[in-house]
Amino acid sequence: MEHKKPDHLFLFLEVFIQEGGIQSYVKDVLRAYQKLDYQGQVLVLRDKYPVDDDLMSGNLRFKGFADASPMMGRIRFMVNLLWGLIIHRPQRVFCGHIKLGGVTRLFCGLLNIPYTVLTYGKEVWDTLPPKPRQVLNDANQVITISRYSCDRIYESNNIDKDKIDILPCVVDAQRFTIAPKPPELLEKYNLQNSKVLLTVTRLWSGDIYKGVDVTIRALPKILKIYPDVKYLVVGRGDDQPRLKKLSRDLGIEEKVIFAGFVPTPELVSHYQVCDAYIMPSQEGFGIVYLEAMACGKPVLSGDNDGSADPLQDGHLGWRVPHRDVDAVANGCIEILQGNDRRCDGKWLRQETIKKFSLQVLDKRLKELIEG
Repeated sequence: MEHKKPDHLFLFLEVFIQEGGIQSYVKDVLRAYQKLDYQGQVLVLRDKYPVDDDLMSGNLRFKGFADASPMMGRIRFMVNLLWGLIIHRPQRVFCGHIKLGGVTRLFCGLLNIPYTVLTYGKEVWDTLPPKPRQVLNDANQVITISRYSCDRIYESNNIDKDKIDILPCVVDAQRFTIAPKPPELLEKYNLQNSKVLLTVTRLWSGDIYKGVDVTIRALPKILKIYPDVKYLVVGRGDDQPRLKKLSRDLGIEEKVIFAGFVPTPELVSHYQVCDAYIMPSQEGFGIVYLEAMACGKPVLSGDNDGSADPLQDGHLGWRVPHRDVDAVANGCIEILQGNDRRCDGKWLRQETIKKFSLQVLDKRLKELIEG
């Protein structure tokens, strides 16, 4: 079937200018959409243009509105949105963040166009102010990424649970694979003859819930049992000086390696160089856990968040209280002992891909769009 107008309109704050789990998830969703028999347009408030070549072709058209004047960018975004709704009358609008919900609700309400709101985690876990809560209540559908986020949206904002659907995060099994530790990274970070714990995350002062500081505090106890352990932290942000100072104050500065920003194509080799992935966090889901397990690495997460889904309620990994230093240390020691089935890399990969492959996302998105 040939379409002459967009069937769906997607609205996002940002997709390409930042790195992170939400951005990775959005790209996976858009790639899944490209495989369907629809035409879509994507308006992105803070992006100038897409940088992923594979998303610039096919049945999606992109338009970014980044501007030296944020106000001018917002005005252009809103004008294009309203004009597109009037001219093209898409079948549905997918609002990619609650912060874009007000204008989405207003314009779609005026033109009687159904809209879906995509949610991810903390931004909707607590009780929202009246206007954003009304955005969710008036939406035809609310999509979120995990059972935990679904429950929190329902409990905190009294949203009709029947219209909340789950579209999970997934992992590219062709890219994230089991392989020997890369010699070049062993040399680069001086990890020879070391047991390596890894975290991949933003190091922003507003994201201390990611648990890097907790893992650093857990290291002295771990080192008593495994003195050859090193902790590799991949990511950048304004919290790095505090974390470096913490490692110095604990006398373990040489055991904590801050790798800084690592481009997405190089992330796989960083998972492959570790012995365990450690992130005692509070995540809406946690794509990084899937990536690590697809590379055959045992994982440790927090026990009160969306990580219950990728870790399959502890079936595939260790879930501990996310700010409990002793619990994190004990979990890491158990992982390094390697006596648990959850340390079996091939089994971990198999069980992960079974539920969270790209093909699973393709199928689920088709179901949600076609009703």
